[in-house]
Amino acid sequence: MDYDVAIIGGGIHGVGVAQAAAARGYKTVLLEQYDHLAEGTSSRSSKLIHGGLRYLEQFEFSLVRECLLERSYLLKNAPDLVKLTPVYIPIYKSSKRSPWMIRAGLSLYALLGNLSADARFKKVKKSQWNQLQGINQENLRAVFQYHEAQTDDSLLTKAVMNSAQQHGAKLILNAKVISIDLEDNQSKLNYVSNSGQQTLTSKVVVNAAGPWATNIVDCVQPKQKNAQVDLVQGAHIILPVQLDKVIFYIESPKDKRPIFVMPWYGETMIGTTESIFDDDPSKTHALAQEVEYLLDAFYFYFPEQKNKKLSISKKFAGLRVLPRSQKNANQRSRETIYLRDRKNKPRLLSIFGGKLTSYRATAEHVLARIESSLPESKPHIRTKELKLAKPG
Repeated sequence: MDYDVAIIGGGIHGVGVAQAAAARGYKTVLLEQYDHLAEGTSSRSSKLIHGGLRYLEQFEFSLVRECLLERSYLLKNAPDLVKLTPVYIPIYKSSKRSPWMIRAGLSLYALLGNLSADARFKKVKKSQWNQLQGINQENLRAVFQYHEAQTDDSLLTKAVMNSAQQHGAKLILNAKVISIDLEDNQSKLNYVSNSGQQTLTSKVVVNAAGPWATNIVDCVQPKQKNAQVDLVQGAHIILPVQLDKVIFYIESPKDKRPIFVMPWYGETMIGTTESIFDDDPSKTHALAQEVEYLLDAFYFYFPEQKNKKLSISKKFAGLRVLPRSQKNANQRSRETIYLRDRKNKPRLLSIFGGKLTSYRATAEHVLARIESSLPESKPHIRTKELKLAKPG
């Protein structure tokens, strides 16, 4: 047998599993269909390492707590990649949530973050509103400030893979999976690379292909039950202006959806949108109506910027994998789905969903679900203690 763990997908969850498996001493390989990592969602996210304040409305307390804990690990282990940033929430007479609701949410958020310094919040004095980058003050009732963290998602993905390789994991790029055969106690994975068609065997295959994950399940023999999920597109735009080194957490004046306005390499990134996507994941792109939607929100809150007639520096879109539901995308659960071919000694585990912030915890959950198929783990350093260096 070639490997203990073979991972499909070079996004943040794939590299996270590779790091966790390699750190435990398992013979690990990761296959990525493109010639570089983080081609899909892991380079097209909102770049936030956060607990998910809005998930409190869906009562996803355990998810928020887990994400806040993971944020604390990343702030400690990857200080060159993950930076704590102030976030301002302006509340207007027309806002969906009143000041007391925001205060209550931030109080719970702080509690779930163990009341640590980076989980606390404050109300911004009215005398300081003029310092908020020209924010619209008409009918402004209150402003709160708390903290989240930012990262370069693509660099973070590469840093985690570098860590996995330092612990012995192998990376194969330009490797497109064509079929997976589940045998008695192993999986046979067939793929095409620059060297032609190749085959490897592994005790377990972990399908971490993100928006391509359902496609991978469809190429497994014998046929496997697939997850009931939707792909939800989120678009972002980047404008050539910087509103200080702070984040504004606003809501769309059209439909009250949350939107972030964030600093990004000397410019400003605005996102995100949410719309069902039913095409090839490689064809995702920001739609004209999404760009208009984000610009309208930005200019509503920062009217002085409209006079500058800014040209968009960049626009992009990524795909979330969310449970299929009749609910609007922003009201659906963010819990990760783990689907195994069998509970005892699985040969295949597929990951659907997941958050950038909690990639490490997701990897630990994966290892816990496949350990019955693996040899006894050797003494290892825990991933929550592994330092991550910014790729050169």
